[in-house]
Amino acid sequence: MSRSSRRQPVPPPPARPRRPRALPRLAGVALLATGLVGGSAAVAVAAPRSATGSTVAEVPPQTTPGPCAYTETPDEPPARPVPLPPDPRRTPDHGTVRVTLRTNHGPIGLTLDREQAPCTVQSFLHLARHRFYDRTPCHRLTAYPTLSVLQCGDPSGTGEGGPGYRYADELPTDLPPAPTDPTGARRVYARGLLAMANAGPDTNGSQFFLVYADSALRPNYTVFGEVDAAGLATLDRIAAGGIAPTPEDPAPVDGAPALPVEIRRAVRGR
Repeated sequence: MSRSSRRQPVPPPPARPRRPRALPRLAGVALLATGLVGGSAAVAVAAPRSATGSTVAEVPPQTTPGPCAYTETPDEPPARPVPLPPDPRRTPDHGTVRVTLRTNHGPIGLTLDREQAPCTVQSFLHLARHRFYDRTPCHRLTAYPTLSVLQCGDPSGTGEGGPGYRYADELPTDLPPAPTDPTGARRVYARGLLAMANAGPDTNGSQFFLVYADSALRPNYTVFGEVDAAGLATLDRIAAGGIAPTPEDPAPVDGAPALPVEIRRAVRGR
């Protein structure tokens, strides 16, 4: 799909593309419906058979028994080995938790909100505890007028990697309407918000985005915390460096940060 010729193109939202898709950099409303959440025609596949010729039963993906129902994604194996998160019947849903992303550009302090998104916070802490985020790049920076985010959380750095499991959305209900969208469909993801990237409904994994300037998005992305003042200063330095040019686009507004960003360590606390 070519870049849209609309006067005010709507950029693609932060997303975790499904394998084997590459990081999307196209603008246009249609991408939301086709480029990120597109389905495919059903294909008949013969059941696998053992060496004796008998049919081998397929093992269903494992799902945790608690309210978060973290579910394995065999077709999308983990970018880095990690078990399924704990899923207690009484998932903590009150209070906040501090996490610091120690990057090569300085610290990015996060305050995770359990009440806003308990399953997301639980998963994020689980991944940090297992050092899933350590030594991982932030692969995507956007600088559209209506989308200004840094996207991280894929150890492969391709924008396609995840933890090998998915879980349901915990969508925000209190975001204000975006003044740039007369239809009222988009909401303001304000500067400083921390939210999950996805590849469609209920496909949360490990990728997340940090908003460094007010952005207009459909409320399809779980908000689970905020970036502190020091973290915003770090984000501003990264954003000021711009986006790495490519042979196809010498002045991109969506792509790898020109100043490479690495999360050296994600730790609970300050």
